Amino acid sequence: MRIVFMGTPSYATTILEALLQHSDIDVVLLITQEDKPVGRKQVLTPPHTKAWLLEHDLHVEIYQPKSLRGDEAHAKIAALKPDFIVVAAYGQILPKAILDIAPCINLHASLLPKYRGASPIQSTLLANETFAGVTSMLMEEGLDTGAMLGFSYLKIEPKHTSTLLFDALATLAAKLTVVTLENFHSTSPLTQISANATHCKKIKKEDGLVSFEQSAQAIVTRFKALSPWPGLFLESGLKLLELEYNDENENALGGVIQAIKPEGIMLTCKKGSLLLKTLQPISKNAMSAVDYIRGKRLNIGDTLV
Repeated sequence: MRIVFMGTPSYATTILEALLQHSDIDVVLLITQEDKPVGRKQVLTPPHTKAWLLEHDLHVEIYQPKSLRGDEAHAKIAALKPDFIVVAAYGQILPKAILDIAPCINLHASLLPKYRGASPIQSTLLANETFAGVTSMLMEEGLDTGAMLGFSYLKIEPKHTSTLLFDALATLAAKLTVVTLENFHSTSPLTQISANATHCKKIKKEDGLVSFEQSAQAIVTRFKALSPWPGLFLESGLKLLELEYNDENENALGGVIQAIKPEGIMLTCKKGSLLLKTLQPISKNAMSAVDYIRGKRLNIGDTLV
């Protein structure tokens, strides 16, 4: 079967790799976002899917349109006569003209109809869900509203950060994509019940702001969901790069240094405490929390900020 694949980050690359390894699947085109300047030096950097194809010298045509709206994109895709268009974290809404070329199958990283939208994995962690998963679905003009074709899920473990969960779900999505394509014509699509739907917004920098007036558990939850980006930071700009949950004890004040250990500092929250291991002050390199408080001449009983 002939496949046009649309995807941008590493999540999509894992799915693309599975498609390319399948003997009955011919990926005739990769559509991905434009190269973008990255980092302080603004180095022009290709999307992960494109970089992976080039690194492995795989001869799949790459197309990076600014927009899918217009005659050029439609004509290019239609001329290839794909059997399916497979979409995974592409980053643009598909217009109706593209949706009408062939069945469009999206691999959305949530158990729909929960967490439609831009940040399903982070939102799943922020909500302290027990399970996370991937849904294969037929695309329509609505955002993640199409009929569902299949599911794959896993139990969320204490070790799961958004990065680890992205990788785990990408592996599930790759297997689910192949199964969905192989069984497409014998599958009865399941209509989503919109009354059960939830929506998640795009993650922004300010979502990483935390305070020790929050509970230790709430901070750890946000740390798992929002690392590595935007990460967690205090009002002062101090970044919390590495931390662990300690206990649930009630405290009179948050932000007080309880103990200093070789591996980090014990710090109170309004409820519970944290072990802070690595911090990063504004415009400085990351450092151990112990070195940070020594530099600030702070000791047990002092407040961190």
